[in-house]
Amino acid sequence: MTELDPYEVGRSSDRVFWADAVADAVEARDPDEPIVIKGGVSPSGVPHLGHVNEIMRGYFVAEALRDRGHEVRQVFTSDDRDRLRKLPRRLADLDGNVVGLGEVDAGALGRNLGKPYTDIPDPFGCCDSYGAHFTKILERDAERLGVPIEFVSNTALYESGEFDDAIEHVLANQDRAREVLSQYQAKVDEHYVPFQAQCAECGHLTEEITDVDLDAGEIEYVCADVEAGEETIEGCSHEGTASLREGKLPWRFEWPAQWDVLGVDFEPFGKDHAEGSWPSGEDIARNVFDSEPPVPMVYEWFTLDGEALSSSSGNIVTVEEVLELLEPEVLRYFFLKDPTTARDFSIEGLDQLVDEFDRFEQRYFGGGEADGDRAAELAEREAELAERAYPLLVDEVRPERLRIPYTFAAVLGMTDDPELREEIARREGHIPEDAPDWAVEKALDRVERAREWARRTDNEFNYELKRESIPDIEFDSATSAALADVADVVQSGGDGEDIQAEIYEAADRHGVEVADLFGAGYRLFFDLEEGPKLGPFLAKLDRSFVVDRLRQER
Repeated sequence: MTELDPYEVGRSSDRVFWADAVADAVEARDPDEPIVIKGGVSPSGVPHLGHVNEIMRGYFVAEALRDRGHEVRQVFTSDDRDRLRKLPRRLADLDGNVVGLGEVDAGALGRNLGKPYTDIPDPFGCCDSYGAHFTKILERDAERLGVPIEFVSNTALYESGEFDDAIEHVLANQDRAREVLSQYQAKVDEHYVPFQAQCAECGHLTEEITDVDLDAGEIEYVCADVEAGEETIEGCSHEGTASLREGKLPWRFEWPAQWDVLGVDFEPFGKDHAEGSWPSGEDIARNVFDSEPPVPMVYEWFTLDGEALSSSSGNIVTVEEVLELLEPEVLRYFFLKDPTTARDFSIEGLDQLVDEFDRFEQRYFGGGEADGDRAAELAEREAELAERAYPLLVDEVRPERLRIPYTFAAVLGMTDDPELREEIARREGHIPEDAPDWAVEKALDRVERAREWARRTDNEFNYELKRESIPDIEFDSATSAALADVADVVQSGGDGEDIQAEIYEAADRHGVEVADLFGAGYRLFFDLEEGPKLGPFLAKLDRSFVVDRLRQER
């Protein structure tokens, strides 16, 4: 069978949607049904947005295949028999609340270094193990995003004997296994045995295998020290015997074994695996297991506000946190984009992502304008992608659905009055008169998300608009006259820059310090000495209110 370049799978000039190009590659192999799409992660710490990357890439390919009439099973392995190698900086409870190590029994975690995740107590005491706890969070993340996926525990596969044949095969062909792996790992020598036994004395996984008796199904070991990055996890030196189910295959063999055990047809993975585990896994599958590896696809990582996502360093954002700021369909849209392109997930710039999604949705329904030939060409391409992929983002395609612009929703979030929010949105044309109640309710749901975004980033919208009454303050006649001039520009339809310019000009005309006039505006609207860039902000509010407030009438 033809080898596939994981960097090229998903790239196709004649497919507008990358998932369709992947589906083509999967179909070309004429797989049995159900087609199996897999992902996986070691539950080492807080599941973050980066872990969802693999789930969502698999999901879109699964949906592309389902659209063609195939039965598809999407699975996600929790590689929970891996050892805990180091303490994470942060943890999270099942509701996604992130805490530091000081808020749990970190000492207990430290005493369990070297043990499988499923043999370590849950630091929150709510699940069967450390591994089960963080797998459960990832399961909930998939549910929040509406992805029908089956989570599979590696520990359960080992304990049930699902891996028995693969382990026996590798150990029966150790010479061949060593020969293949030695091309990728320098530490592989004639003494290397591809198995990690779990010490009966201390529970650590040890790589020091002294004898293998496949007839008896027994493996002798010495619990030796293990290097974990720059640290050493000390073994207890116990000499014992383990069965094939009392341990695990090393990752380089475990991954190809998963493909066999689960019948995997397609698996996406990050570029770290593409440059490391994939070349060896492909080789081991063909030349040790005598099986065909699945269709591969490399996806690029994304950064978080310009920095690498990392559970160990604590630079993370969880799905739960993101969904406090965005609708699920907007987050799904982020993962719909080309997986071969690196991009940044910016919390501060979420308004741009939401605007992009809103435009994408409009393209699906035939809306949106483009100026210029190049813009028109891009808009046409975007409309083609929207026609194909937009239905995968929403629970139901509904033309009556409304979207309030995200930054305008943040402005509405400056007041807590839901009736006032709706009144302003209607007055500014974001809610038509004939909009159904469900559409209005859904549209206004964005306000709380945008408000939380303003709070989290402490941006220009993180202010409380004093809407109910004018703050108790008096201005001199010159300041009042200058404010009235600004009101005239607002009333005449001036945009944000027009209003901003008039503040400077009115101050000059009436002999008022510019800073003092800006301060007067902030006092009128926020009862504060400072605030957002005033002109563009006032342009986002309903004009009649702004005019009356600048004239100190209400």
